[in-house]
This record gives sequence, C-alpha cells and structure tokens, in this order.
Amino acid sequence: MRGVIFEGERAQVVGDLEVRGPGPGEVQVGVRAAGLCHSDLSVIDGTIPFPRPVVLGHEGAGVVEAVGEGVAHVAPGDHVALSTIANCGTCAECGRGRPTMCRHAIGRPERPFTRGGGTLYNFAALSAFAERTVVKAVQAVRIPEDIPFPSAALIGCGVVTGVGAALNRAKVDRGDSVVVIGTGGIGLNVIQGARIAGAGEIVAVDANPAKEGVARRFGATRFVDASAVDDTVAAVRETLPDGADHAFECVGSTTLIRQAVDLLDRHGQAVLLGVPPADAEASFRVSAMYLDKSILGCRYGSSRPQRDIALYADLYRRERLLLDELVTEVYPVEDFDKAADDAHHGRVARGVLTF
Repeated sequence: MRGVIFEGERAQVVGDLEVRGPGPGEVQVGVRAAGLCHSDLSVIDGTIPFPRPVVLGHEGAGVVEAVGEGVAHVAPGDHVALSTIANCGTCAECGRGRPTMCRHAIGRPERPFTRGGGTLYNFAALSAFAERTVVKAVQAVRIPEDIPFPSAALIGCGVVTGVGAALNRAKVDRGDSVVVIGTGGIGLNVIQGARIAGAGEIVAVDANPAKEGVARRFGATRFVDASAVDDTVAAVRETLPDGADHAFECVGSTTLIRQAVDLLDRHGQAVLLGVPPADAEASFRVSAMYLDKSILGCRYGSSRPQRDIALYADLYRRERLLLDELVTEVYPVEDFDKAADDAHHGRVARGVLTF
C-alpha cells in the first residue's frame, strides 16, 4: 500500500508499506483523507524529535475495515474521525477526565508498519499518511456518513486543538476579548472556537494580509497585518486599549509568545499552541504577571476526543462550525512534496491528502 515515510533525510511516498491487523482493543481503518499539519513538517525539519523510520500523518478520517477483540463502539463500515491521543482510559489522569495528560499516550510509539523486512514507527499513535492504519479503539470516533472525508479529517487535530483551546483550556466566555496570533489551520479554529463561545472582540494577527478574508469568515472582528505595522502590540491595542482577556500564540515563535504576554489585560491569559524548537526559551517581564495574568500550555485542546470530536461533527452539521472552508487544497498522496511546500510557505490554511 502507499504511504508517506520519513527515514531521516526527506519524506517520500512509497508503495510497498504493510500494516499488521488489529489486535485486542484496536481498529484497522482504511484512510480516505488526511490533513497535512505543521507538526508533520516539524518532524521532517527536526523541530519535533521523533524516532525513525516513521510513517507520518496524524489528522485523518476513513472507514473501519476490521476491529480487534473487545471493540464494540465501532464496526466495519463505520465512518470515523481519528484522534491522535491513544489514552489508556484507566490511569489517574484519564480517570480525572484529562486524557490528553495520559502518561501511556506520550512518548511510546509502536511499530505496526513493515517495509522491506524492517519495521516503521507510527507517528502520534496514528500515521494517517497511509492507505491503511491500525489505531487504539479509543482513537476511532464514529461520525455521520454525510460529512465529507477531507473535512472530517481535520476534526481530529486542527479543530480539536484550536476550538478546544478556546473552549476547554482558556474557557473563553461571552463578551471576552481575544487575540489570535497566526491564522493558519490552528489559529482559524481558535477564532471559530472564540466565536462559538460568544467572544466580543476577536482580533486576528498575521503577517500575510491575504489571510484577512478567511479570518473574518471564521469570526475575526478585526485583522492586523503584522507586516504593515512597526509595533504589532500597539496596533492591536488600538482596538483593545486595556489588552485582551485571552491571547493565543499559534505560530511557535518565542518573539510572538512575548507579544501574546504583552497583550494581556488584567487577569488575562496567554495560551501557547505553536510548537517552537524543543530547546527554545521565551522571556517576559515578571512584574507584568502580578495582575493575575497566566501563561498556559495546551496539549491537543485539553480535549476529551470521544466527546469533543462527536460534538464538533454535530456543530458542523448544524452549520455552527466551519470545516469545508478549512480545506484549501486537496492533493493526491503522490503530490505530497507540493502539499508540504504549500503548507510550509503558508499558501494553504490546510491541505488534505487523499488516497
């Protein structure tokens, strides 16, 4: 079967991958569409350290082909969106309703794939850039069959992370002021999460002025072109003179992290979603934090995937959450290089690979 692998120099599309069948508590899924997220590019450029060789991809949707012993919530033929969190469901964190903090879901990749006699790791417990994959049962969330696969694929990472950051982690409330720095796939979902929550002002910041239209479509009330101003913080404060209740950094830049902190009002919180290099350090004025300000990390939108993915699918069907508008371009998997280049240069909000 076809898939996108990374062995250490460059990602490549191959046609001779194999994947084992599902074991107890596992599901085999025929992948129909997979979103190309910057986290995949970060594995390739080394920003996210990951063992190799690996089958890439962590944002996908498809059809259940087979289930292992003990799996009852999905069956062959079901349409599913896939979660990158393979939480165990039994540890203390899972018991507290925090599956994104499950210690069994972090840093323990498996090797379900083979090629030429060797084994390959699965990325983010998923590997959606393959025609077929095997996941833990908890990662497969049944969705209605009328949701197009390219749109459904984005729920399991970009939507869960961005919308979840606004609703679950920041807990944006009605009338709150929000600044979103970076309007790629994650940033746009933060924007629509803030809109769904009933935020008042939602200021989108990006260095690409061409993104203003889509940012406003998702719910931004103002757009700041960072490339056209000398001081982004001052430009945002023209709309929010006292600062923001919530500032989301969605790029992974330590400079922009500082901007997010500097943009906070009293009792404001900066939520970090972008992924800088693993050894990156950011700075801020400590004295500015004593007005009850907070800096929050956020993993996977602080989500409960089985609950949240189904919720977002329902909001999409009720036309309250945008999915189709996120899919800027659909590429056959053979065009992975072009898809990756478009994503790297910001030409697409989200590109989707299809098989």
